[in-house]
Formats: sequence, structure tokens, C-alpha cells
Amino acid sequence: MARYTGSLTKISRRYGILIAGSPKSFERKNYPPGMHGPKGSRRKLSDYAIALAEKQKLRHQYGVLERQFRRYFQLALRKRGVTGEILLQLLETRLDNVVFRMGFAKTLRAARQMVGHGHVLLNGHKATISSMNLKAGDKIEIKERQKSKSLAQRGVELTQIVTVPDWLLVDKDKLTGTVSRIPSREEINPVVNEQLVVELYSR
Repeated sequence: MARYTGSLTKISRRYGILIAGSPKSFERKNYPPGMHGPKGSRRKLSDYAIALAEKQKLRHQYGVLERQFRRYFQLALRKRGVTGEILLQLLETRLDNVVFRMGFAKTLRAARQMVGHGHVLLNGHKATISSMNLKAGDKIEIKERQKSKSLAQRGVELTQIVTVPDWLLVDKDKLTGTVSRIPSREEINPVVNEQLVVELYSR
């Protein structure tokens, strides 16, 4: 499947908030990308443009393309509950994001690559589809192979200061983790106003 492979720091600079990429680069160039970025001021945006920007930020935060994002929205719309919160939960419980949140990879891209290359087991079976949605009770393990364990251990070393979310139980020595429950909106703490995204797709 196609995916965005460009600069994540540039995306963060475009929207004026650190979504992904290098914090140092973002702080050093905290203005929009492009030749007019350093001089130009951010224009006043219409309501539609603001909602569109919120949607784009959420897409880039989880590394999904438009077509896939729209499918998540349609799925959230069919479920009972608050559509915006369900949308966030679907994105947050993707397999690649869970591997990333558990600290087995430094970045979401690295976690996605680990999954795609078969280094991750889900409930004892090899899982190579990054977009799989996990549910409460699902168990993640790093494959019993030296290369797989080395990758995960490297990720653990690089994410030592990162706090694992309360909805995940992780044993970093054994390189295993479990989804104890589906996270609430407060635990996800989104960088966007998801209600604007819902309103955008409801137009």
C-alpha cells in the first residue's frame, strides 16, 4: 500500500504543531516550510480550512492516507458511541501504533517496518498487517529470533524516558505486552479537535 515517505518535520511546520519528526528541527524552524515561510505570517483561515487542517494533522499523526482514513471514519460512524472518540480509538489501537506505544520502536515508521517485516507476533501468530485493530486482551510479542529481539531491544533503549500508556501492560525484559483495555479520549490526548473532523466529513 502507498504511504507518505516525505519529511514529517515539514508536516509539523506546516501546521504549527509537532505532530511527528524531529523536535529539534521543529524548534529551530518554527515557521511554515517554503520560500516565504520565515517572512510570511499565517493567514486567517476559514472554518472549512481549519477543519481540513485538523483532519490532515490526525492523518499524519497516525501515518494513514486519505482513503484509509475515510474508511476509519465510516467504521466509527457505524459504531454506537461518540463518533470522534471512536475514530481516535480505532487509530490508536492500530497494531503499528501499539508496538510504538509499547516502546519497541522509537518512531511509528520504525514500528510499522517491524510489523511489515514479520518481527511481531499477535496472540502467538505472526502479524504483518500494520492496520490491524487490537482489542482488550490481545498480546504482543517480539519474535524469538535474534534480529527481531535486537531491533526491539534497541527500541527499548531509545524510548526509556517515554512513559507507556496505562491502557497497555508491557514487560520490556521479555519484550511482550498486552492491551489491557481500549483507551479513553483523555488517555489518547489527541493533538487535534476531532469534532471538527467529524463535522468536516458530515458536510
